[in-house]
Amino acid sequence: MLIQLLFVLAAIIVGARLGGIGLGVMGGVGVAILCFVFGLQPTAPPIDVMLMIAAVISAASCMQAAGGLNLMVRVAERILRRHPSHVTILSPIVTYVFTLFAGTGHVAYSVLPVIAEVAHDSKIRPERPLGIAVIASQQAITASPISAATAAMLALLGGFNVTLFDILVITIPATFIGCMVGALCSMRVGKDLEDDPEYQRRLKEGIIETTPRKHYEEKSILKGNKKAFCSVFIFLLTTLLIIIFGSFPGLRPHFMVNGSEVVMDMPTVIEMLMLAAAAIILLATGTDGIKATHGSVFSAGMQAVIAIFGIAWMGDTFIQGNITELTERIQGLVTQMPWLFCLALFVMSILLYSQAATVRAIMPLGIALGLNPYLLIALFPAVNGYFFIPNYPTVVAAINFDRTGTTHIGKYVLNHSFMMPGLVATAVSLVIGIAICQVFY
Repeated sequence: MLIQLLFVLAAIIVGARLGGIGLGVMGGVGVAILCFVFGLQPTAPPIDVMLMIAAVISAASCMQAAGGLNLMVRVAERILRRHPSHVTILSPIVTYVFTLFAGTGHVAYSVLPVIAEVAHDSKIRPERPLGIAVIASQQAITASPISAATAAMLALLGGFNVTLFDILVITIPATFIGCMVGALCSMRVGKDLEDDPEYQRRLKEGIIETTPRKHYEEKSILKGNKKAFCSVFIFLLTTLLIIIFGSFPGLRPHFMVNGSEVVMDMPTVIEMLMLAAAAIILLATGTDGIKATHGSVFSAGMQAVIAIFGIAWMGDTFIQGNITELTERIQGLVTQMPWLFCLALFVMSILLYSQAATVRAIMPLGIALGLNPYLLIALFPAVNGYFFIPNYPTVVAAINFDRTGTTHIGKYVLNHSFMMPGLVATAVSLVIGIAICQVFY
């Protein structure tokens, strides 16, 4: 088993270095080695999860093509510029809400430059709001009803009568409180902007403009943006319907199968509603469907589909092929201290760079170990560990958007601007989640 594990880890590390679809295709290499070299029986690819992601990304891409994301950014910019002194608290709220309703943390790209400029113009160290804003965009993935990670959790726990509401009622308060505690801690990070040596150096060299630029315009946010507003409304309404159907199974269609009544499962509901939403957005706004495939949301989403295809397939094959030995070795320890399972989730998320891929690769082990499914939900935010090594796209983007140089990767790599807010937000989210689980479940 150890040699098999080394091949699995090697595939993950090489795939992460390749970037893009590299993680997924290296997962395919890993499956081939496990099957042809070690003789393991391949499991079924996670088709439902992949189709759910594809459907959600289709709708989000159409919304982006219709101008919906730009409209959301304009609203966020107004909020931030009206309250510049509170940018460190408001920024993570903005990115959290964006991700919560869009289902992907990549929507944060659009608002990060706004956060950096507002902080600089207000003489606030940009590292403070940017660091926690990026972390909030990651934490919200595990609270979003339409994210790939939540879809994977719902698919895995469906056999335990766990509903979407059960997941959200734990993860939303846990992750939001975690982000807010991280924001409060971030308010004291580093020296004040005027005292920062790197900022002063850039000022002297003329790299940074000293005169604040005027961006905010006092006019209706909806003027000339009716199509964009329509796309956002359709997308959010569909998200609300998914939450309702996921929380109340009795509202879903019922069918008679072999003499027994069967309720339509949530993967089918999500796929159906999101594809319909994409079509309605295109028809209602007159948006070109080809344009939707050229946006950043579509590109990032399709990369996630390929990543889950390969990595989750490889992880499932490895775990199922060695399930007896794995459970014998760690069942006692995890049974005595179930919270230790979050360390496995955190470490694997660092390697996989994907919450959904981590869920599909590791959560089945937690289920096989007999852990309480509601405890697994409470530990769900531990899959947000890919800030640990500062090379994720949103992390790199935040560093580049900060013209003052305060948002940075440290001399020792791991002492970067996202480490403290990331660890605080994740730890608090886990504590709050476990507390909710113990009180209500």
